Amino acid sequence: MEKICGACRVLIRNQLASSYVRAVIRSQHSGPSTFSLRTHSCGELRTSHVGKEVTLCGWIQHRRYDFMLTLRDSFGTTQVVLKEQKIGNDVDNIRNLSAESVVMVTGKVQLRPDGLANKKMSTGDIEVVADQFEILNNSKESLPFEIHDFSKVKESTRMLYRYLDLRSTRMQHNMRLRSDVAMKMRHFLWKLHGFVEVETPTLFRRTPGGAREYLVPTRQPGKFYTLPQSPQQFKQLLMVGAIDRYFQIARCYRDEGSRSDRQPEFTQVDIEMSFINKEGIQALVEELLQYAWPDNLPSIHLPFPRMTYAQAMDQFGTDKPDTRFDMKLQDVTRELKDSGVAVFSSTEGNDAFVIKAFKCSKGMDFLKRKDYEDLQKEAVKLKDGGVTFIQIKDADSWKSSISKHLRSEARENLGKAMKVNPGDVLCLAAGKPDSVNSLLGQMRLACANRLEANGASVRDHGSFHFLWVEDFPLFLPKEDGQDGELESSHHPFTAPVDKHKELIMTQPSQVHGQHYDLVLDGSEIAGGSIRIHDAKLQKHVLQNILNEDASSMQHLLEALESGCPPHGGIAIGFDRLIAILAGEPSIREVIAFPKTIDGNDLMSGAPSLLDNEELAVYHIRHDICDATK
Repeated sequence: MEKICGACRVLIRNQLASSYVRAVIRSQHSGPSTFSLRTHSCGELRTSHVGKEVTLCGWIQHRRYDFMLTLRDSFGTTQVVLKEQKIGNDVDNIRNLSAESVVMVTGKVQLRPDGLANKKMSTGDIEVVADQFEILNNSKESLPFEIHDFSKVKESTRMLYRYLDLRSTRMQHNMRLRSDVAMKMRHFLWKLHGFVEVETPTLFRRTPGGAREYLVPTRQPGKFYTLPQSPQQFKQLLMVGAIDRYFQIARCYRDEGSRSDRQPEFTQVDIEMSFINKEGIQALVEELLQYAWPDNLPSIHLPFPRMTYAQAMDQFGTDKPDTRFDMKLQDVTRELKDSGVAVFSSTEGNDAFVIKAFKCSKGMDFLKRKDYEDLQKEAVKLKDGGVTFIQIKDADSWKSSISKHLRSEARENLGKAMKVNPGDVLCLAAGKPDSVNSLLGQMRLACANRLEANGASVRDHGSFHFLWVEDFPLFLPKEDGQDGELESSHHPFTAPVDKHKELIMTQPSQVHGQHYDLVLDGSEIAGGSIRIHDAKLQKHVLQNILNEDASSMQHLLEALESGCPPHGGIAIGFDRLIAILAGEPSIREVIAFPKTIDGNDLMSGAPSLLDNEELAVYHIRHDICDATK
C-alpha cells in the first residue's frame, strides 16, 4: 500500500471538509436543486437573479445561430449564450452538439437585450452567459422524434421510446401531478387520521369469482401463485389483527382486455377501517379528495350527492352516470302505448315492456343526416331495431320514420311529457326495461359526443361532478350461467343491508348490498363496501349462493371466527383519477411505463418467450418453441 505524504493528507482533509460544508449548507434549504450539481433549475431564474453566478444542468432543446441555445430540464427552459472568449477552445465541440445532449453550464444571469424578451417563457426576461460549459453526455444525432410540445407523435412510437416521451412537458406534468396527489393522500391518512401503511403480498392464491388472474408458476409441481386483483383478503385480515386503520397505494393485476381506462397492472389507493359504517367511509373519501385536490383546478364541494343504483339505471341507463349534462331518460310508455306505431306495441305484460326517451335540446342545429345514420348504426349493434329519432321542427311538424303512423293525440302527449321545443331531437327505444335502459344510456353518451364534436355545448367542462351510487343488488344473474345461478355484483365479501339479513337466506336475488361506488364525470373512480364479518354468513354466501369451494377461503373464515370487528373499506382507482385531473383521455398517459391494448410493453418486448429448458424447473412445457425449431 502506497504511503501518502503529510501535505497530501492535509489537502485531502481540507477538500473533504469543504465538500461537507457545502452539503450541510445545501441541506439547510429545500427545493429541486438541493444536494445537486446545479444551483438552480432551468425554470426558476428571473430578473431578481441578474448578476448572480448560477449552474444549470439539462438537455439541449435546440440551438440558434452558433452562439445561443435553449437548455431544458424537468422544470422549464433557459436561454444560454455562448461567447468564444469565455468558453475558449471548446466552442467548436459545443456548437456541434446534437439536440438532447446533456450538459452543465456555469455563468452569470443577465437581462436579455431590449426587445428580445420572450413573454411565452417563464424565464423569458433573462439569459445565462456561459463561463464554463461541460458536456456530460452527447446524444446521437437522429432520435425517433423531437421533444417539443407541438410535436405530434404516434402513441405506439411514444411507448416504444417511452424514456424520450417522459421528457415532454405533458408527461412531466402528469408524473409530477400523480406524485403530488399521492403524497398528499399519504399525509392525510397517516398524519391527520392515524392510518397505518402496510405492504401486502403480491404472490397469493386463486380468489373465487372476480376477474381472471395472472398465474405465477412455482418449483412445486402443479402449484401456482396468482397476482392479486386487489389486497381484499389481506386488508380484512389486518382488521382481525387490530390494524384498524389501514391504507396502501397498491399494485393490482387483472388478466383481462386493456381499454383506455384499464391496464393489466394498475394502482389503487386501498383503504380499510374497523368500527365504521358506509357514511363514515364516504365522508373520509370526500375529505381525502378535497385535501389532495390540485390547487390549480376548480375546487370541489362537500358532501357529494347520492343516488341509488335503481335511480341511476332508470334516469341514465348506467351505474356510472355522467352528470355534467342533463338528457335524462324518461318513461313515455303511457304516452305511446296506443300511439299506432307498431314498434311501440307489445303483447308482453306491463312490467316486461317499456318505452323510454331522452331529449337533445336544439339538436337539429348540430346533427346532420350522416350523424343520425351513424348513431343508428351504433344503436343497431347494441340492440336489434336500434332507436327512433324524432326531429321537432315545430309543434305541427315532426320529422321521423314513424311520423305518418304517430297519432296526433300520442304526439301531443309525448311533446308535453318531454317538454319539447322547436329544434329539439328525441331519441326513443322500446323493449325490456334493462335492455332499453342500457341502450339509451349508451346512446345518450354517443349523442352528447356527436353534438360536442359538431360545436354544441353539452357537458359542463368547467367543474368536476362527483356522485355516490349506492344500494346495489348484492347478487346478479350469472352471465352465461344456468337459470337461477347468481354471481356477486361487487365481490363475495360484501355485507347485505341490515334490513335484508334474513332475506339473504331465502331470496338472495332480492337482497341489496352495502356497496358504494364513487363516480366522477361518468367514470367510476372508487368502489367499496361494508364487509361480512360473520363467518357463518360468509360461508353461506360462498357455498350456498355462489357455489364456490369454501375450503379455499378457510384461512379467512377462521379469522372471522377469531374476534373480527365490523369493518369496511374502499379502493380508489388512482390511475383513472389522475387521468381525469390531468385532462387525459387514457390512463396510459399518467403511467410511466404502460402496456398497450394487448398488454404488451413495446419498449422492452415483454412478455417474452421462454424455451422448454427454462420452463422445466417449473414443470411446464409448451409446443411453441418445438414448432419453431
